[in-house]
Amino acid sequence: MSEVLVLVDHVDGEIKKVTFELLTAARQIGEPSAVVVGSPGTAAKLKESLAAYGAAKVYVAESDDATGYLVTPKVDVLAALVEKAAPAAVLVAATADGKEIAGRLAARTGSGLLVDAIGIENTAGSGDGAVVVAVQSIFGGAFVVKSKSNKGTPIVSVRPGGLEAEQAQGAAAEEAVDVPAADAAKSARITGQEPIVGGDRPELTEASVVVSGGRGVGSAEQFEVVEKLADAFGAAVGASRAAVDSGYYPPQFQVGQTGKTVSPQLYVALGISGAIQHRAGMQTSKTIVAVNKDAEAPIFEIADFGVVGDLFAVAPQLTEEVGKRKG
Repeated sequence: MSEVLVLVDHVDGEIKKVTFELLTAARQIGEPSAVVVGSPGTAAKLKESLAAYGAAKVYVAESDDATGYLVTPKVDVLAALVEKAAPAAVLVAATADGKEIAGRLAARTGSGLLVDAIGIENTAGSGDGAVVVAVQSIFGGAFVVKSKSNKGTPIVSVRPGGLEAEQAQGAAAEEAVDVPAADAAKSARITGQEPIVGGDRPELTEASVVVSGGRGVGSAEQFEVVEKLADAFGAAVGASRAAVDSGYYPPQFQVGQTGKTVSPQLYVALGISGAIQHRAGMQTSKTIVAVNKDAEAPIFEIADFGVVGDLFAVAPQLTEEVGKRKG
């Protein structure tokens, strides 16, 4: 069975959920090999979690320089592994960094680039002749298409939240690999870092519960009703594009085609009409609850539970009831 390289997305010793989704996708086409690029000691913190999601091998690429540059060390390590291991594919997260890594790696290795996949398929079994196919959602989720690369090793960026992670025990056998020395004249060095001030709420794409507000919230001040319900659930806060464009909430919390894709266990939409752009970023949520005054709002087409009513009457009652149940 051919190897499939998976670039591990991690921060401060914690693995991002998208990595588990990548490992799950990798198992569809071959044997997952996780690639950890970081400072010395990083892989040891991650190995157990990687094994729990099926990583057969863990390539350990650690050095002090690995975290001193933006994406160059990761591209260098992956390029070296592509040449050495001849994998069936390389999977990376379709994040800001991941997209740049994927593009650079494809150019470096002379390979095809398959972008923003929501699934991976194998059209020729699990042998060396396997053909890797990326499943992609386009035009705001209106169509699903499939694409493949006819050149080199398929480099695939996978949309966070695009598919569900499934556990499967793997050996996670470690193999050390060198981190090539970065050419300082051609690489962007990181000179300082500042933590994001995000409060105690979970990160949007990592949360199991997301409460989002739309244009119906009416103002930035009134977005408090969304935050209070989110805090009752211990959830992340999201916003529709209309809410963000209206200045109700910061852009980094936008859910949708041009924002973030989420796939939580529970998604609560308050005052969101459900335009196709928004639905593309949350329609894979396991349970969707919508509150809107308009009974004809498109959001009700995909909602598991819908309430036709004023969100300012419904949300506070729901917040109170969740508090009682938790108490």
